Order: sequence, then structure tokens, then C-alpha cells
Amino acid sequence: MRAVVQRVSHCEVTVDGQETGRIQKGLLVLLGVQNGDTEQDSAYLAEKIAGLRIFEDPQGKMNLSLQDVGGAMMVVSQFTLLGDCRKGRRPSFIEAAPPEIANTLYLKFCDLVRSQNIPVATGRFQADMQVTLTNSGPVTLIVESRPNQS
Repeated sequence: MRAVVQRVSHCEVTVDGQETGRIQKGLLVLLGVQNGDTEQDSAYLAEKIAGLRIFEDPQGKMNLSLQDVGGAMMVVSQFTLLGDCRKGRRPSFIEAAPPEIANTLYLKFCDLVRSQNIPVATGRFQADMQVTLTNSGPVTLIVESRPNQS
């Protein structure tokens, strides 16, 4: 699994003009599921991302986690994170997991984050989503569940 994690002061997702989720202070997680990913990958990323200490403490150091600041998480499924652009000009998505598997692991990730008492908002799987955010910092990280993913 591959995730792009952005610290946000505000984020919302709409589909066909209807809001599907909104958070204030927290993390936007764009989540891509790769062929071969399992529930262990979901569990690893859920724990890792929820525990990232990327919020500032009173001394201005990134030392606090999402739970420490009482933040929420917006999780958006994004298969294009697995796009391979090394050849030609059109990305190849053969590394992205099939929709049935990807959706199952995406939902598992969301449930595991919720089980850590973190509020979770979501987009809509396989929908054309409009994501609006204010990146705080900016702070943006790429987190992967397995080393050397291409």
C-alpha cells in the first residue's frame, strides 16, 4: 500500500456536488492499494499513519500525533498512486489492485483507524471526487507498507 499523507487545517470531499466527508484539523490520506497487499498492509499503515508525530508541540517541534491533537482523518482511495510513469507518456496502472480487493483493504484501513478512536471521513470508492484542502505547513509525506515498492 502507498499513502500520501498531508497535514491539513481543513479538508472536504464532494461527489456530484454532494459532500461525502469533511474534517478540520487532521490528516488527508490518499490511499493506493497494490497487487499483493493484504490486511497486514492495512494494519501496518493504519497504525503508522495514526501515530505519526507531525503536529507541532508548544515549542513548535513536530512531536505530536493525530490523537494528541484531537484531529480527524480524511481517507480517499486513489489507485493513481500506483501509476508507473517510467515508460512512455501514459501511466501504467497494472500494479494497482483490482477494485474488489482495493475496496476491501481501503475499508479495513478506515476501520482500523476508527478503532484507535480517531474520527474518519471518506470519499466514495471509484467515484470522480473533488478534494478541497488547506495543507498545513505544508507537511506532506509518502508512507508505504512494503519496502521498495515501484
